[in-house]
Amino acid sequence: MKRVRAKKSFGQHFLNNEAIAMRIVDGLIDHSDIGNVLEVGPGQGVLTKHLLVKGRALKLVEADVDMVEYISAAYPQLVDHIYFKDFLKLKLDEAFQGDSFGLIGNYPYNISSQIIFHMIKYKPYIPVMVGMFQKEVADRIVAPHGSKTYGVISVLTQAHYDCEYLFTVNPESFNPPPRVMSAVIRLTRKEESIDCDESLFKSVVKISFGQRRKMLRNTMKQFIKDPEALKEDLFTKRPEQLSLEDFVSLTKQIETQNL
Repeated sequence: MKRVRAKKSFGQHFLNNEAIAMRIVDGLIDHSDIGNVLEVGPGQGVLTKHLLVKGRALKLVEADVDMVEYISAAYPQLVDHIYFKDFLKLKLDEAFQGDSFGLIGNYPYNISSQIIFHMIKYKPYIPVMVGMFQKEVADRIVAPHGSKTYGVISVLTQAHYDCEYLFTVNPESFNPPPRVMSAVIRLTRKEESIDCDESLFKSVVKISFGQRRKMLRNTMKQFIKDPEALKEDLFTKRPEQLSLEDFVSLTKQIETQNL
């Protein structure tokens, strides 16, 4: 079968390390009893073939027509289970007719953050996700508060999912090799939602980190009108010093003030 070349426009780097591929698949399948799996960007099927062996109901989403043709020829049993479209435009509540599913993939590095936010948007349908990211992005997602890499994607992801850094992957495991290190992480949905208005919470987090060098008493003036409230210890901190619970408390305080 004719091999296809990776395309820069799709941010493609094909994983060619079978041991790593098996670890990624096992990271999803062995961790949960999920029956449905959606693979993002299957490329030449390095994960796909191991997923098929696991016996789950598998669907694929691929935006590159050459990859769709390759997968269709290599795995004809999946021809009717491929979404030929951009993952970010896929309505995930319809992927398995409203049923929940596990998400997996060697995600394109040029849209990896958007993939996470798209997943969060449909979190009721996605109890678990395992995937490969650029290491820098993976580090930000799992970063604890107080670290230099802690930011918007850290807080917004950790608000809904428990985040685990599984392992690092060297460039030599890909063709062509990327110029960066890669990492595999697992996200497992939390049982309970955050106890505040999620839309306001998202705004508070984004505005706070929009000026991360400033104390909250400066960035939260648009929300907190009482100057005395801005003297509280919380508002003398910078955003990276706030835990998830702190951001929830801050959001609730703003909600209360604006009732």
